[in-house]
Amino acid sequence: MTAIRLTSASVRDVGDWQVCPGCRGLLYRKRLERDLGVCAECGYHTQLTARQRIAQLVDAATFVELTHEAIPGDQAGRDPIGFGDRRNYPKSHAAAAEKSGEVEAVVFGTAEIDGFEVVVAAMDFRFMGGSMGSAVGECVAVAAERARRTRTPLLLVTASSGARMQEGCLSLMQLAKTAQAMAGLRQDGVLSICVLTNPTFGGVSASFASLGHIVLAEAGALIGFAGPRVIEQTVRQELPAGFQTAEFLLEHGMVDGVVARPGLRPLVRRLLSVHRPDDRKPRKVSGAPPVRRAKRLGSRDPWEVVRRARHVDRPSTTDYLSLAFDEFCPLNGDRTFGDDPAIVGGPARIAGHRVMVIGHQKGHTTSDRLASNFGMAHPEGYRKAHRLMDYAASLRLPVVCLVDTPGAFPGIEAEQRGQSAAIAECIMRSSTLPVPVISVITGEGGSGGALALATADRVLMLENGFYSVISPEGCAAILWRSAEEAPEAARALRITAPELLGLGIVDAVVPEPEGGAHVTPEVAADNLRKAVAEYLGELADVPTNELLSQRYQRFRAYGKWQASEVRSA
Repeated sequence: MTAIRLTSASVRDVGDWQVCPGCRGLLYRKRLERDLGVCAECGYHTQLTARQRIAQLVDAATFVELTHEAIPGDQAGRDPIGFGDRRNYPKSHAAAAEKSGEVEAVVFGTAEIDGFEVVVAAMDFRFMGGSMGSAVGECVAVAAERARRTRTPLLLVTASSGARMQEGCLSLMQLAKTAQAMAGLRQDGVLSICVLTNPTFGGVSASFASLGHIVLAEAGALIGFAGPRVIEQTVRQELPAGFQTAEFLLEHGMVDGVVARPGLRPLVRRLLSVHRPDDRKPRKVSGAPPVRRAKRLGSRDPWEVVRRARHVDRPSTTDYLSLAFDEFCPLNGDRTFGDDPAIVGGPARIAGHRVMVIGHQKGHTTSDRLASNFGMAHPEGYRKAHRLMDYAASLRLPVVCLVDTPGAFPGIEAEQRGQSAAIAECIMRSSTLPVPVISVITGEGGSGGALALATADRVLMLENGFYSVISPEGCAAILWRSAEEAPEAARALRITAPELLGLGIVDAVVPEPEGGAHVTPEVAADNLRKAVAEYLGELADVPTNELLSQRYQRFRAYGKWQASEVRSA
């Protein structure tokens, strides 16, 4: 990482000291530079230039600038609509160029991050507030097109007040231009990462800045569509504390993560690493192989299986992510309402394969279980899963789902936000994904809340998991009017691994250590990794059309009656 030499863009000089805009304390300039412009006292992130951003993120001496390819010198500062400003537009543009030392409010080129090639573009707020006119839109579009043509990940760093008013509707059209350039990356499966810094507003936030596969926000950044002054003066609304901060957006599901500046480069490096191509040589994977024949499994009382599946110490999805997967990068939010901790997901690697992992999360302690709502997802949880499935489809990542839920949350707020539709859309999307889908019932598989993550090419089940149309207690309460009959209902519903393997609902059973997965989680994780790797290998070379056809026929066949059977019935 290159040291950042600060300018006076966001801090005031007092000799060798700076005044922090956050806490107003005096900071020693050289220490502030070593700290990448972050106040050691209050954590305030001072403003950086485009080149400082690039220097922070990329390997030293690897940046090759291409800005002039998109913005020829004779085109910079032209006045396309003859804007009638008190100070004409070309003079304002020239003053911004002199102040910033840049030809426009963006710098772009190619570089490497820990050896990974990237196309990188960073915006500079010093240049007319980082506003997006035709030249900025052209630069972003050219950067995206270059990334698409060379199949190189695109990294965008934003800092903008929005569209450039002095270019009228030509500036507005840059939203469409840059959005369609980002769409090309999604269509061709080229990774895009957007980093939103302070401030990012208006036309930039409403176009390319929000369209990366991954959208990160720098800690404390102000981000939104309409700025606070616009909101207050147009609709006269009083803004709540913390409104439009990076942390506010994370809480409301709009970004994948909020990252302090020193953590940005390491996180981007991890994201680039986890998306690298699969290992050419298959890895040797330890663990017991999955069991594919029901007669090889011993019988066990179904109610005892239910109790083991619900054991508070049974490994959760996050436990398996740390034990069976590598390089997991959690992504957050449904981009619509919020982030549901009952569903976790993100890219990871398992046995050398790059995958998208999506799973229900319960936790172990009371506080963890309350935070994750005991693994019962709200609509935003299933919408997050749907978004991650789209991400996987775009980047051609196989999907691995880990299912462990009593069922979808049945509360009032879930109904108000469309629980049924969210589950239905998730089932439909997973049924049409053009990549292999493997689901593992790791604990409870409760009804439609489980099926939303179990519409897969291969459905596996841990030895002490169960999968049911309704909980045993619910079945007993409805049919026998007493939840105390739950053990009998568990036996009647045929919910255990051997029974479901015999019915063809699941394809294989993952062995557990004696006494259950909670006794030795490491062994359970080894067995899960071996099973997933085995089926990923089997599905890797299946053509997409055949994969989709087989998935369709799999679910089409369940409960199918022949005409003669219908007549005899």
